[in-house]
Amino acid sequence: MAKRTWMGAVALLVLALAGTAATAFSQSQDPNKEELKLQLPKPMFIGTPRNIRTPNLEAVTGKPRGPFYAPKGTKLVSTRKPVLSSDMQPVIGEPKFVTDGEKSGEDGYFVELGPGPQWVQIDLQGEFNLAAILVWHYHAQARVYRDVVIQISDDKDFVAGVTTVFNNDRDNTSGLGLGKDKEYIETNEGRLVDAKGIKGRYVRLYSNGNTSNDMNHYVEVEVYGTPAK
Repeated sequence: MAKRTWMGAVALLVLALAGTAATAFSQSQDPNKEELKLQLPKPMFIGTPRNIRTPNLEAVTGKPRGPFYAPKGTKLVSTRKPVLSSDMQPVIGEPKFVTDGEKSGEDGYFVELGPGPQWVQIDLQGEFNLAAILVWHYHAQARVYRDVVIQISDDKDFVAGVTTVFNNDRDNTSGLGLGKDKEYIETNEGRLVDAKGIKGRYVRLYSNGNTSNDMNHYVEVEVYGTPAK
């Protein structure tokens, strides 16, 4: 039975990778899209992480992320934009670190929020059609951050007109709805989330501790989009 389960998991992973490759190829042929060029920080640990146990962890392939295609004219629109956080007195750093353009995972480049559910919110200072959101929580060591939820809205209080583009909170701990996305291990690549052209001015990102401690961290968040018409 264990062997069959393992073989089934491998088969599902192969099918998923094939589907991803097919989608990327299809998008690369779209004349209205182009590959989004990303500037990644240097890796801070080498090899495949081990001994991280969580029931909702995505498969670790050890391969770099493939290209992401976005509408032509898509630009980074979050750099040095204002940031608020649910923790009014961060343990380390300042909320502005989230959009300061510094993606190194070393000390002095991240903000640390207290334990429990916390969020950071970026004001893009204008309405955009969002193509992608790229987030680095912490990549100096392999960790999984819990209950990661990413939402977009034109309402700064996130009461009305809220769209969720990523949610791996499988038991609705944060009260934002049951998530269907997988947990993932932090690396220097960050987590790239397809925003699917959702229109909005504000981006809010939630987390609830991690597999190393109860704290919440953000090195950088990059939001890519085009001005809404």
